[in-house]
Amino acid sequence: MKILVVGHFCMDRIHPESGNPVESYGGIYYSVMTLASLLGKDDSVVPVFGVNKSDYGPLLDHLGQFSNIDTRGIFKFEEPTNRVELFYGNKAERREQSTNIAAPIPYKKIRRYLSADGILLNMISGFDLTLETLDQIRMTVRSHGIPIHFDFHSLTLGVTGDNGRVRRPLVDWRRWAFMTDTVQLNEEEAAGLSEQPMTERELAGHLLTLSVKGVVVTKGKSGATVYSNEKKKIVSSDVPAEGRVSVADATGCGDVFGAAFLLEYLRTKDLQAAARAGNEIAGRKATTVGSGRLHDTLTGKPAGREST
Repeated sequence: MKILVVGHFCMDRIHPESGNPVESYGGIYYSVMTLASLLGKDDSVVPVFGVNKSDYGPLLDHLGQFSNIDTRGIFKFEEPTNRVELFYGNKAERREQSTNIAAPIPYKKIRRYLSADGILLNMISGFDLTLETLDQIRMTVRSHGIPIHFDFHSLTLGVTGDNGRVRRPLVDWRRWAFMTDTVQLNEEEAAGLSEQPMTERELAGHLLTLSVKGVVVTKGKSGATVYSNEKKKIVSSDVPAEGRVSVADATGCGDVFGAAFLLEYLRTKDLQAAARAGNEIAGRKATTVGSGRLHDTLTGKPAGREST
């Protein structure tokens, strides 16, 4: 199996509610490493993103310990790598600042890798792709029946003058979701996606009219809700989280969920099974801070050598 993953890479600095800040790889790294951990050695995950030339060598050296990561889609640029500061407070409140957000990934960097079994498009920064590039991807793979999992993620966030990220409605949200197979949002993203107030179920109903087969709303410790259209009726299913999880850090849990969800969906075409897989793997991620030992955490097995 071959899975294409597209989205911005970043360097995270996580400020937990208590304790010292933790620096680690972030952004699309969580999605890539999840698939590398869950796929077999004869499978491949193909990430496409850019990174500053000074960070390129160390990153490829790190990823090189995983034989099923094809790094040919990772490219260098002159600008600094995107850096994200994440501040966690009481009641899991989160504040985010992003600097040096990369330019959108051009279609010419993506097109040569579109022959895949599935595609994960994760809007890590919200500026990862333009609508025009997304349209080119959709039209190219449409006739081949290649499933696309689209995570709205930071597409629902604007940028303030101090590089803070704030929730705001997305005017053309329908165009972004159109002709993708499965769509992912968390509760906050779903609630603020449209300028027109609507319930989660109403939003899912609108998305399901856009050739979307399944909508998954992630809900942290409560698991996820999956929506689908069966015989012209909206069907929802609450998929609870796997047991009780002691959350050390929620950073990247949605990215981990989406990668595990897509992989299980490709294997089974079962939305509920995919959500269960996403819940289980995201729960494992939540037990550790940052991404420094992500492979070990997800698999229980050490990689060849440790790095950031």
